[in-house]
Amino acid sequence: MFFQEPTPDTSGYMIAGYTIAFLVLAIYVTSIYIRNRNLRQDMTMLEELQEPVAKAQPKPKKPAKTVTKKRKQK
Repeated sequence: MFFQEPTPDTSGYMIAGYTIAFLVLAIYVTSIYIRNRNLRQDMTMLEELQEPVAKAQPKPKKPAKTVTKKRKQK
């Protein structure tokens, strides 16, 4: 009497579960890729904006060297 019923066929649910998991992971990987691309674009733009500021700032002057003449010894 017990265990007379066959086990239910749940392969459809398994396939649906794997499909949903794959889609969620694909969306996550795509999101990371897009964020990385945008970050690189932002970094490039910030570096380009920084370049004119670096060129406009005067370079620090080096201290002048004192020139001493050596006397000839006789």
